[in-house]
This record gives sequence, C-alpha cells and structure tokens, in this order.
Amino acid sequence: MSIAFLLTTLVVVATPGTGVVYTLAAGLSRGRRASVVAAAGCTLGIVPHMLATITGVAALLHASATAFEVLKYAGVAYLLHMAWATLKDREAIAVDDQQAPLSAGRVIVRGVLINILNPKLTIFFFAFLPQFVTPGEPDSVLRMLALSGVFMLATFVVFAAYGILAASVRSHVTSRPRVMTWLRRSFAGSFVALGAQLAVTER
Repeated sequence: MSIAFLLTTLVVVATPGTGVVYTLAAGLSRGRRASVVAAAGCTLGIVPHMLATITGVAALLHASATAFEVLKYAGVAYLLHMAWATLKDREAIAVDDQQAPLSAGRVIVRGVLINILNPKLTIFFFAFLPQFVTPGEPDSVLRMLALSGVFMLATFVVFAAYGILAASVRSHVTSRPRVMTWLRRSFAGSFVALGAQLAVTER
C-alpha cells in the first residue's frame, strides 16, 4: 500500500461532494447514529462502481458517450429531487428529539442512490485504481479489491466524522428556526450546485 495511494484517497474522500452534504444533513437533522448510517449508505454506493471497474464495465461506460450521458443525467435528476425534498420538507433538516426516527433502511438507500448515480465515481475508479496495480501482476484483481476496500474504509471514516461533527452542534441550532431555514436552503442549494456541476461534466 503506497503513501501516494493513501494521500490521494484522503484528498478525494475529504473533498466535499454529494455524500458529504448528505451525511452532514443526516447528522444535523437526526444525530450521530443517522450520520453514521448515512456514511455507511454512501460507502455501500461505491460497491457497484468498484465491481464495474474490476469487471470491465467501466471501460464500456468510458467508451460509450450514450451510457455515460444517461447515467449522468439520472444522477442530476436525483440531486435535483434531493434539493426539492430538502427545501420543501421541513423535517428534512429539522432538529427535534421528539420526532419519529427515520428508518435506517431509508437513510442507507438514499446514500446508496447518491453514489450509484454518479458516473464520475466509476470513471474515477477506472482511471485511479490501475495506476497502483502493476500490469501483469499476479492476483491483480485481489489487489484492486484490497485497494477499493481501503478507499471504502476511508470514505466511511471521513464521512462519519463529518456527520458526527455536524451532530455535535445540533443543540446550538435547536431553538433557532432562522438558522434551520438557512441550513435547509443551503443544503438544497448545495444539491443544485452539485447537480449543475455534474451536468456540465465531460467524460
């Protein structure tokens, strides 16, 4: 395991994106447990991209403009849906210890969808992992699985840390409706901005 791989992984994972925004929202609205569950969902969303890369599907996605565009705009549509839901649903970003907890399954599914509908993640794996696997190396598939596992572990740890940090300030915003309104609008705006960024992304 090279230092270059670890450093690159940490930079990529720690850079705020859709997963980070979603985990922060979960931490603020539902607390530490929800933020960790959201981080787990986002991490599970990496698995299809990892498998696609290892099995060669990523090569097809990279070569096919149509496949890339379809997946890309599906991702854009989902991000816009998340923005709309966050803006309109006052419980989407709300701090209320008396509200019924959102099921772990729903939190995980949303996290998985956010990362599955991100074609750039597949392209990232396709371009990133091979750099750390020597051509013709025995057990190269196992090495790619191991590297992917490290990437997923880093994703979970960093995202959970973001979410737990957000959860730790819940008490400071509980009695501030204006702050909650601002946060809801900010998260909705973040989803829109990330969707717009994805929409103009080229392969």
